Amino acid sequence: MVNERTGKRCLTAINADLEYDVAGNQLPLITTRKSYWKAAVAELLGYLKGYDNAADFRALGTKTWDANANENEAWLNNPHRKGTDDMGRVYGVQGRSWQKPDGGFIDQLRKIVDDLSRGIDDRGEILSFYNPGEFHMGCLRPCMHTHTFSLLDDKLYLTSCQRSCDVPLGLNFNQVQVFVLLKLMAQITGHKPGVAYHKIVNAHIYEDQLELMRDVQLKRAPFESPQLHINPEIKTLDDIEKWVTMDDFEVSNYQCHEPIQYPFSV
Repeated sequence: MVNERTGKRCLTAINADLEYDVAGNQLPLITTRKSYWKAAVAELLGYLKGYDNAADFRALGTKTWDANANENEAWLNNPHRKGTDDMGRVYGVQGRSWQKPDGGFIDQLRKIVDDLSRGIDDRGEILSFYNPGEFHMGCLRPCMHTHTFSLLDDKLYLTSCQRSCDVPLGLNFNQVQVFVLLKLMAQITGHKPGVAYHKIVNAHIYEDQLELMRDVQLKRAPFESPQLHINPEIKTLDDIEKWVTMDDFEVSNYQCHEPIQYPFSV
């Protein structure tokens, strides 16, 4: 099919379901090409901290928001943009400061952490970044839009929903974030991590990526999965907000093949 936004043909699968055994600590980091796990974790940390500025993400160790904040023509001309590096009301801003009609704000993440720390699961421990009423106030609508936490027999589970995924470029980035989110949330709420479920509504490979995927990456033999280590001193959401950096995360036993430069579709 032809994608309306990019004008490119792509192979598309609808409703792809993935699972990650977080309890077994087998990090879903693709080994058939080099994967940049640090940028993925740094971006996730920025969301949890509620950042709305690309400079703050760069300080954490990722440049993933530079282009969307500063090179998106529609956003540059948007009256809601506050200046250089401003991202607007996207992702973590919605998660930490969802605006109510009465002018107040809801900290979704704080409520979830407080509930889970007390052993409460009201079947509504949902972190949503998807706010159609404020799409015009941000530089990009979210791809990974909803994270639902479930507590069962002192094990914490996560179901993450993603509306769209560029498989060659974005999948491994998103896999790492889902895995780390469950492992980190289990740690700060005092529970054992269970399984992370990752649902992708539209998974696609663009036509100019297909040859590299088919003839290069898929012909490489994968290595064993690496392990993720998180500083055990991270015990609260306040710790994440105040002092946690990329120095508190480590991946061991990571072997991979050479990088692959896949084309990016804007």
